[in-house]
Amino acid sequence: MISKEENILFAAEKLFAENGFQGTSTREISKAANVNISMISYYFGSKEKLYEKLVEYRMQEGQFFSKDILERTDINEWEKIQKIVDQFVGRVRHHKCFYRIMQREQLHTENPQIVEFLKQTKLGFLTMYSKILESGIEKGIFTKNPPIYLLHSTVSGTLFYASNATGMYKEFLQNNETEEAFEETYFNELTQHVKHILKDLLGYEENK
Repeated sequence: MISKEENILFAAEKLFAENGFQGTSTREISKAANVNISMISYYFGSKEKLYEKLVEYRMQEGQFFSKDILERTDINEWEKIQKIVDQFVGRVRHHKCFYRIMQREQLHTENPQIVEFLKQTKLGFLTMYSKILESGIEKGIFTKNPPIYLLHSTVSGTLFYASNATGMYKEFLQNNETEEAFEETYFNELTQHVKHILKDLLGYEENK
């Protein structure tokens, strides 16, 4: 069961993804969430604060798993990288609306709170990659030391572009499967592709 607050957030998320922040009204959000419009003011205060809360909510979700992965001692650094990719791909796949919002925000946002959320999230990922890479190099698991900021850009850029182009690739491949079946194969292949790229960039040799 989701809370009433989450119900409003998720309804707003879909509308913000489809229509943008300016193109979405609190009346539309309340209708989609099936709540009285006064509930938006009660829980969030304003549409702006609701938007900020949505970004904070999703960003924090993404940070929880990274902390857990860093602290694990039962897997090595390459296995940690693989788990990060698995989690990241899963989030991009299952939260398309949010990542559509975020890509728009990175280009056009003027909200200082959103800018700060984005910055802190990116810094969190960079810190995580840095710690794993440094440890992996010390142990001889990785033999290359690529710029961390480019490593993160490679992963996120590949995932976002590929996610946005799912329909186009389905058409290009003349694939007649259902959307769900194609997407399952597509994101599995995308996951493996990103791992192959990282394996080369990090100089990881599986059977060394």
